[in-house]
Amino acid sequence: MPDYLPNRIVCLTEETTELLYLLGEQDRIVGISGYTVRPANARKEKPRVSAFTSAKIDKILELKPDLVLGFSDLQADIMADLVRQGINVHVFNQRSIDEILSMIRLLGAMVGAQDKALAWIDDFNTKADALRGERIDKLKPRVYFEEWDDPIITGIQWVSELIELAGGSDCFSDHGKQSLAKNRIVADHREVIERKPDIIIGSWCGKKFRPEKVAAREGWSEIPAVKNNHVYEIKSCDILQPGPAALTDGLDQIRGYIEQWRTQADG
Repeated sequence: MPDYLPNRIVCLTEETTELLYLLGEQDRIVGISGYTVRPANARKEKPRVSAFTSAKIDKILELKPDLVLGFSDLQADIMADLVRQGINVHVFNQRSIDEILSMIRLLGAMVGAQDKALAWIDDFNTKADALRGERIDKLKPRVYFEEWDDPIITGIQWVSELIELAGGSDCFSDHGKQSLAKNRIVADHREVIERKPDIIIGSWCGKKFRPEKVAAREGWSEIPAVKNNHVYEIKSCDILQPGPAALTDGLDQIRGYIEQWRTQADG
C-alpha cells in the first residue's frame, strides 16, 4: 500500500467499516466499533475498540492508527482525546442521501479507491432514477417512521428521503431535517394519530421494535396502519447507519412494505 495513503484505519461507526469492505480496502482496517454487524465477518476479523459515545483510547493507541474515522458531534469528545494524542482523525457528519453519497466519494478518495466509490454511487443513482420513474401515478401511502419509543422520535433526514424515494410520503417530513434527535421528539402521541399513517415502520436503535406495543397505545388502534396490519420493523443496522446499508437494504425494505400496502389497497 502506498505510504501516502492511510494504512491503519480505526472505524468508530459501522458505515465506514462496511464501505471499506465494499471497496475491497478492508485490510486497512485495524479496529472497529463494537456495534458493527455489517459485514458479519468484520466482527471476526477486527478488534472492537469502541461503543458509540465511548471508546478504549488506550486500545486504539496500541493499534497505532494513522487515521481514525468517526461520525457526528456525539463522538467529538473521543476524537478530541485522540487529537491530543497526536492521532489523525476525520469526523463525517452526513444526514441526507446526498451527504451519504458525498461521504462515500470522499472516503473512497482517501484510500485511493475513488473509481470504485464513484461506480457504487453511479449504481445507486441509476437505481434511484428508476424508482422515481416507477412511482409516477402509483398510490402514495403516508408512512410514519419511529426511531425511538420513549420519548417518541421520528426519522432523520436520510430516512425521510428514502421513504419518498421508495414511493411513500413521510408523515413527519417536517421533522426530518432536524439533525438532533431531541428536535424530532413528538411530545403528544396524538399527533401521530392525527396524521393517519397508512404504514408504520419502527427501528428502535439498540432494542427490538415491538409492533404490539405500538398498537396498544391509547387511540392508535384507529390509525390505518394499525387497523390494516401494516406495522413493520427494519433493523437499525439496515436503516439507521448513514452509509451503504441504508441506501441498499434499508431502501429495499421500505419499498417492499409500500408494495405490500399497494397490493392490499388495490385489492
